[in-house]
Amino acid sequence: MLTANTSAAGLSAHVTGTGPSIVFLHSLLSDRGSLEPMVPLLSDSFRLVLLDLPGFGGSPRVEGGLDGQADAIAAAVAAACPGETPILFGNGYGSFLALATALRHPHLSSGLFLAGCGAGFTEEGRGAFRFMAAKAAGEGLESIAQTAMLRLFPAAMAARVPQTLAERRAAFVATDPEVFREACGILATLDLREAAGGLAVPVFACAGTHDAATPPLMARELADLVPRGTFHEIADCAHVPTLQAPTEVAVLLTGFARALEAPRTGAVAARAH
Repeated sequence: MLTANTSAAGLSAHVTGTGPSIVFLHSLLSDRGSLEPMVPLLSDSFRLVLLDLPGFGGSPRVEGGLDGQADAIAAAVAAACPGETPILFGNGYGSFLALATALRHPHLSSGLFLAGCGAGFTEEGRGAFRFMAAKAAGEGLESIAQTAMLRLFPAAMAARVPQTLAERRAAFVATDPEVFREACGILATLDLREAAGGLAVPVFACAGTHDAATPPLMARELADLVPRGTFHEIADCAHVPTLQAPTEVAVLLTGFARALEAPRTGAVAARAH
């Protein structure tokens, strides 16, 4: 099984596992480390590409707002998965970028598995991003670290996983404040609800019951908007299912991948006869 840190069209990626490819996009309040619990659960069946989003980890910043982010991710996916149409997995900010990428590059992927997702925020949600952006610009990320961690882990859940919380907090405060501010600006203005109706690929939209950042209602709305959408709520989980419910995510993601593969397998068998 090949495991490597590499560059995919300029974006940093960790690649491991064997099988059809799944490309993972992490959340705004974390880094690709939040995706690592999926590796031992999926790498025997799938080739996993864990990308650093533009401006995070080893990936450079990208200009051009949401479209620029989507184009950079599309180029990285094409470079990392030549000849494939992989599943795009997104969590939080990564889910919005995955959705935007699939809308802008409709033949890039075979399906979207999105956790902590939606197609646009309420005015209250937009206000939270504007507040965090202004606070970060004026006082740095340390000033909103506690707020950010509560958006990832409710207090009762945080008390059960102090080491994980400490790791996520360290990753958050290490983020480039300007990258964070730009991402907040994108999320505060993003509205893909109308465009989602023309999405070409299936979407599995899930959310944790206790997700305060992207409540389950947002994922349900997205599943209803797209032509082929499925909604699933994950119990005892908040905004980062890959950390908070990795085994359930692995089961759901494997089922989604197998369901996408079945029609293609059937078509090949039909042509053979």
